[in-house]
Amino acid sequence: MSLTAFIGSMELGLVYSLLTFGTFISFRILKVADLTVDGSFVLGAAASAVFTFEGMPFTGIIAALIAGAMAGVITALLQTKMGIQPILAGILTMTGLYSINLMVMDGKANIPLLNKTSIFTYAENFGGRAYKIIVLSVIISIIFMLLNWFFRTLLGLSIRATGDNEDMCKASSINTDSVKIVAFALSNSIVALSGALLAQMQQSADVNMGSGMVVISFASLIIGSVIIKNKNITGGLLSVVIGSIIYRLIIALILTTNFPPSYLKLISAIVVIIALCVPNLKKKMEVNRKERGRKNC
Repeated sequence: MSLTAFIGSMELGLVYSLLTFGTFISFRILKVADLTVDGSFVLGAAASAVFTFEGMPFTGIIAALIAGAMAGVITALLQTKMGIQPILAGILTMTGLYSINLMVMDGKANIPLLNKTSIFTYAENFGGRAYKIIVLSVIISIIFMLLNWFFRTLLGLSIRATGDNEDMCKASSINTDSVKIVAFALSNSIVALSGALLAQMQQSADVNMGSGMVVISFASLIIGSVIIKNKNITGGLLSVVIGSIIYRLIIALILTTNFPPSYLKLISAIVVIIALCVPNLKKKMEVNRKERGRKNC
């Protein structure tokens, strides 16, 4: 792998770690597979691109966070107030967001940002070839610390408790509906931040750039959980970053072979399947080993 490919993989791995932070909140903490991700990722990219095109990249980041939170609130309301199944609620929001994303982008399928000032531009003269990695590392460190702190607060603990045992939380007078709304808003705002940063980093936003983001986030999440088995919140968040980077490095290594780029989605799915199967196979092998040990005794 060339140095350029390695740096590019690290950049994408760091950007997608924010995407996976969002999935971590919904999938690992709330135990819900939120498919809103594909839409809120593009929503963040679209909002960021519109403001960046007008020379306001930092405003674009803030707009992306707010827009993503609103998308998460809609999904949560469909689940909690309308009684729609979580997966279907995510699909409905994701489907509706396609049209909204086009509206945000003024009906254009793509917004080019070439020669436009982004948040990365300000660090271009200080970090050498790795200036994007430096900016992303700072942002991820801030998000990591904020999430690590938040999930130790009363509200954060309520979210974690709701994911573990919702009935018990209701019996303890915790408003689980409100807790879910906050959690989904937080999750999708971080996902939108990931899309916003990717748009500014790649200098373009496309209405179809969110396709497959759910698979990418699940792959990163699962790979990270295989490497770091620590179940506390710090270990879980750290596994997200490591898993995202390793996933992108795996994809980069595969692309250095003769695999056509059109097979990338298939490769991503296979990586997820392998990552899911390995822990289960290990458990079965451990159980079989213990059973053989008892028989030998």
